[in-house]
Amino acid sequence: MIEEKAEQFVNTYQSIRQQVQKRMVGMDDVIDRVLSALFLGGHVLLEGVPGLGKTLLVRTLAESLNLNFSRIQFTPDLMPADILGTTLIVESEGHKSFRFQKGPVFTHILLADEINRATPKTQSALLEAMQERGVTIAGHRHQLEEPFYVLATQNPIEMEGTYPLPEAQLDRFLYKVLVPYPAESELLAILNRTTTDEVVRLENVAGREKLRELSVFILQVPVAENVMKFAANLTLKTHPENPEAPEFIRKYVRYGSSPRGAQALILSAKIRSLREGRFNVDFADVTDAALPALRHRMILNIEGLAENISTDSLIRHLLEQTDSK
Repeated sequence: MIEEKAEQFVNTYQSIRQQVQKRMVGMDDVIDRVLSALFLGGHVLLEGVPGLGKTLLVRTLAESLNLNFSRIQFTPDLMPADILGTTLIVESEGHKSFRFQKGPVFTHILLADEINRATPKTQSALLEAMQERGVTIAGHRHQLEEPFYVLATQNPIEMEGTYPLPEAQLDRFLYKVLVPYPAESELLAILNRTTTDEVVRLENVAGREKLRELSVFILQVPVAENVMKFAANLTLKTHPENPEAPEFIRKYVRYGSSPRGAQALILSAKIRSLREGRFNVDFADVTDAALPALRHRMILNIEGLAENISTDSLIRHLLEQTDSK
């Protein structure tokens, strides 16, 4: 039974991946992270310059899964009601009543484009939807339909007119994924696909029930105690106040990862082991997820910011010094 479920997961995962790759060129790691988050019910922050295909990736994913898709272009004048919805007064047969008009957040896959352009007030409204899977309008609770995923984008080079995401909201993202610029061969392939009249048609390879079923199965994958301790130890060493934290962590880091970082490591490791046809999670599965799971959960101090230290370099150095025995 377990082997059969594992095979179903691999087949479904690869089928979705193949559909996405019909339109997307390269970006293999980005696609794998987004698909992993999909099965784990997590949100993803995509960071990259404009024009790299982030919107196309999200739209293609929704189409291949037959899920509802909404896109919100975040701007400084965007208000919470613009994304959550609002209560309207409607008149029918001489009687007035209140009716809730749902906003674009009521969907399955929400693309929050340039999320760091929204004001903190609007960001906090989206935060509730991400964490609680519901919104509160005029004292009334409205539940979002499952599944609900937020894939947000932000431009790393344009800081004017932006509002950096607060640590609490960053922590709600399962991964922060860096979208790379395509190599020459990939750029040529993009040109060949996008400058002709060829139309790529996608197949619906899975639905909500299949995603829910496999998501429950992933949670049942066992993890050995020593692997669990490795993930916990790695997360704890990101904290500068930890006596076992390396010197470079104490020197450059203000706050380390929350427990959500350790959860992301373990859940990601389960996904990777299944993808590779294994039902046992090893240390390599954990380290593979370290960068996307921890990079946005580590806050640099003034010295780290002044010296332009990247959290990626700190994580790589930390992995070299963390014992996996």
